[in-house]
Amino acid sequence: MIKTIIFDFGDVFINLDKPATKKAVDKLGTIEWDASLHEVLLQYEVGSIDTANFINHFLTRLPNATKEDISTAWNAILKDFPTYRLEFIKKLAEQQEYQLILLSNTNELHINWIIENIPFYEVFKNCFEAFYLSHEINLRKPDAAVFEFILEKHQLQASETLFIDDTSENTEGAAQLGIHVWNNNPATEDVIDLFTIKSELF
Repeated sequence: MIKTIIFDFGDVFINLDKPATKKAVDKLGTIEWDASLHEVLLQYEVGSIDTANFINHFLTRLPNATKEDISTAWNAILKDFPTYRLEFIKKLAEQQEYQLILLSNTNELHINWIIENIPFYEVFKNCFEAFYLSHEINLRKPDAAVFEFILEKHQLQASETLFIDDTSENTEGAAQLGIHVWNNNPATEDVIDLFTIKSELF
């Protein structure tokens, strides 16, 4: 029986346009999305480099761009947060039947945009017993370490835990530890249908 539900954030609650950032950055000039740039992105996601250094790295590759250009392009991935999903998680929190945890690979620029543009962000955050962002805990999915961290910190049994994420690589990482998973497809599935789609777990 499931006692704890761990939710991803992007394309579970807030809608994303994943190709949008690369398209927006490419409009600022010619840039090679090579291994070194990918490493910078990973470092930023786990808080190994700060926002100023992250933006400056892009500016060295895009000398005609401004800091504001980079920030705007980087946040292009972020779209709307439907209020019906907020109502879903609020109701789930009020029922107190499950321990609710959020785990997101999120960087500082993205979460700052969300705080500034999603008026009910604090209400949403308060629905969870724990709210883990990769750049704050210096761990990211799909690494086993981040799931082990949560299991140990909250004294969870993997067999009693469900993890929901739109990225198969992330759910596969959790599944390897014995955690139940739902790799939701944001194009055809919605988190509010959790108890219908994964009814066999509840």
